Amino acid sequence: MLVRAAIAAAVMSIAPLQCGGHASDAAFREDDTPGDALWQLAQRFHQDHDVAAERRTLEYLVERYPASRWAEPAREELGAMDGGAGEGG
Repeated sequence: MLVRAAIAAAVMSIAPLQCGGHASDAAFREDDTPGDALWQLAQRFHQDHDVAAERRTLEYLVERYPASRWAEPAREELGAMDGGAGEGG
């Protein structure tokens, strides 16, 4: 039992520590979140004038990742696409 505890302590001492301080700052993130990727994809569709694909992507972002930092901007964009009627309008 003591050997297992020593091994666990050794492993924990060399494991990388994760700091929560930079998790929300995009400048310190190594990878995009799914919400980031979907927002960027929607913007690409917008640039390409593919309104149907843009709408589907924004709707999926809001539905699947409602807590994403991009969910509210996506809702606003959907509202603008609907002439200001808002989500579900």
